Amino acid sequence: MSAEKIITEWKKGIFKPIYWLEGEESFFIDQVVSHAEHHILNEAEAGFNLTIFYGKDAEWAAVVNACMRYPMFAERQVVLLKEAQQMRDIEKLEGYIENPTPSTVFVVSYKEKKVDGRSKLSKLLKQKGEMLTTKKMYESQLPEWAGQMVQQHGLSISPKALHLLVDHIGNDLSRIQNEIEKLAVNLGARKNITEDDIENYIGVSKEFNVFELQAAIAQKDLAKAIRIIRYFEANPKAGPIQMILPALYNFFSKVYMIYSVPNPDEKAVASALGVNPYFVRDYLSAARKYDYSGVERILLLLHQYNLRSVGVHDGGTSDAGLMKEMTVKMMA
Repeated sequence: MSAEKIITEWKKGIFKPIYWLEGEESFFIDQVVSHAEHHILNEAEAGFNLTIFYGKDAEWAAVVNACMRYPMFAERQVVLLKEAQQMRDIEKLEGYIENPTPSTVFVVSYKEKKVDGRSKLSKLLKQKGEMLTTKKMYESQLPEWAGQMVQQHGLSISPKALHLLVDHIGNDLSRIQNEIEKLAVNLGARKNITEDDIENYIGVSKEFNVFELQAAIAQKDLAKAIRIIRYFEANPKAGPIQMILPALYNFFSKVYMIYSVPNPDEKAVASALGVNPYFVRDYLSAARKYDYSGVERILLLLHQYNLRSVGVHDGGTSDAGLMKEMTVKMMA
């Protein structure tokens, strides 16, 4: 079950006695825990019926005793166990999980780990409660997810502005949400997020960013590419090499795929690459500028310079120096 579905059921008054939230993506875990803490009970009920434990300091017996209490002046009580991955003897909760109190909603946040699916604890959780197992979102999924987040705020966003936002932040869902909320506040009565808004309110230059560097390399515009790299050199946080290289690799990997698409018109390429049709022309244009062997060489260069960026076969060349050298070789 997804975080969204759990919260939807809670809003309808549908509760199970136990919710075990685990895995690598803390955003969805925090989303469910926050709703449990602030919205299941009203303010008056929470004073008597909301109990919060933190795994590092929690004793299993105290947690069980809290779960076994009955609610006061309310239909149910809520017990939260945060950071449960730090709790000692957590397997001793099995006894309670086997026979939970129906009027208690016990929510466990078990971040960055997963319970062994073969264990007794896992089997009990599946029988008696609800498990949410999260994993990090793939980079390719981020634009769609961020776009949906924008829509949930009653806004729209241009495709380029969306990619500027996602490329700048990377796989940090909480930060993406925070930045979208910041944009929503600053837009006032306007409803469409533009590239100018990303530049003004998030601090991503619409001229000097990874997206524009990618476009310059794709078009073999060496002068523009070098200008952007010099900007990154003067503003290291704007374009760290650890962000640039994966973005370029992702772009040229898709260009590489075009050569295997029969009749590569825009519609066929968009379907084959799984990309927004808005960006298909960028990939097709790059495929015309570079032949098959040229793109293959670019991918090999990206691998080579990724190794050099972490000190393999390199005596300490600066990130900007590596980027300039690599870009010249790409276009040669």
